[in-house]
Amino acid sequence: MNQNNQFKTKQRLTANFYIALEAVIANRLRSLLTALGIIFGVAAVIAMLAIGNGAQQEIMEQIKLVGVNNIIIEPIVNQVEDRVEENPSGPGIEKNKFSPGLKMLDVESIKATVPGIKKISPEVILDTYIVKDGNRRSAKLVGVLPVYFDVTNFGLQEGKMFTSSNLLKGDPVCIIGRSVQTKFFSKENPIGKKIKCGNQWLEVIGVMNERLVSDQSIAKLGIRDFNMDVYVPIQTMLVRYRNRDLVTAGGLTANGGGNSVFSVSTDEGAKIGSSPKNYHQVDKLVVQVEQSKLLNPTAEVISRMLERRHFNVIDFEITIPELLLKQQQRTQNIFNIVLGAIAGISLLVGGIGIMNIMLASVMERIKEIGLRLSLGAKKSDIVNQFLFEAVMISVSGGVLGVILGIALAEAVSRVGEFPTIVTLSSVLISFSVAATVGLVFGIAPARRAAEQDPITSLRHE
Repeated sequence: MNQNNQFKTKQRLTANFYIALEAVIANRLRSLLTALGIIFGVAAVIAMLAIGNGAQQEIMEQIKLVGVNNIIIEPIVNQVEDRVEENPSGPGIEKNKFSPGLKMLDVESIKATVPGIKKISPEVILDTYIVKDGNRRSAKLVGVLPVYFDVTNFGLQEGKMFTSSNLLKGDPVCIIGRSVQTKFFSKENPIGKKIKCGNQWLEVIGVMNERLVSDQSIAKLGIRDFNMDVYVPIQTMLVRYRNRDLVTAGGLTANGGGNSVFSVSTDEGAKIGSSPKNYHQVDKLVVQVEQSKLLNPTAEVISRMLERRHFNVIDFEITIPELLLKQQQRTQNIFNIVLGAIAGISLLVGGIGIMNIMLASVMERIKEIGLRLSLGAKKSDIVNQFLFEAVMISVSGGVLGVILGIALAEAVSRVGEFPTIVTLSSVLISFSVAATVGLVFGIAPARRAAEQDPITSLRHE
């Protein structure tokens, strides 16, 4: 008996489904217009989540670029610090303060004194050019220690790292970026070959992995295009290229007018009577601490130490990029919530549209409802029919919305050159919400249809 009842119930549901399907197909244009709210709502949800996921991924890539728990110290060039000494016999006399600038001795002092430091990586950067087989291209020559590649999460694609002998002797060896290999060694293996950087020939001992850096990352974080860099041991840079810590006759003559900053570059050609533009031996210093909670206290200790070593001249700048990125990520999360809320409102509006159209449809189809009821249809059959119609409209709208949303995300990625990521979870969530919206907002019209009196419905004009 129970099996017969279940079978009859299934038959009724199947019959109601087919009746609803015929009604939707017969009113294709109205059904499409009804589904527009769902279509655009689902598309908005998928597109917004794709943009948000892309932004999150870019932030994570930026964190990888600057490293984890890093403090970045950079020199301030052309810094002017004055002090006024009172003279009882006349007006105050202004004198420039002396600062040795950011140098390798600062690196050793920080390493030996400040606790909680995991790694420390100095950089000396030189704008130069690369020459090979008649081709010339501007590039950056970067003097580093092997720890630099650990701090920046930048690995070798092939070749080997600098040896302790290379570092000690300042050997003319280099590791090139991926773009340098593509430009100058497109048809040969660069390992063991020589390339001219500036006025020096260097042997290539390694090639770095390709690193994708967006224009936004370059602009926001001051990150250069690593793929066009040439890396040499820092001692090689100081001995063979540039060492601003050396005192030259030209530098002393140039500073004879009272500027006590006497360190100038041997390769910058200081001119007599001109002021040195950059007296710092080190162009960038990255300090990696062991724990995130030590970032701010360590930066404060380093700042005080450097200020003391530079005779109270603030000719350096300390930044903590990870904290900036975390704040940016928090802002992006808030932005994603706002976008999701807007997209959710679009789905809500779409659901209200379904309810309104279905209610209007009930009024238009009173005779049909009365005829079904007079032929033996139960009120539950009428409810199921209109629920099936609402769900079919919302589900079909959801499918079209998913397709439109993926297309919009792809268009944003290509036109705006902005990364977008469509995830399976976003598709499933938006599709499920669309189906739920159709079910929820279809209940009221379905009940309204089931409550119609058969006799009155048949007499309705």
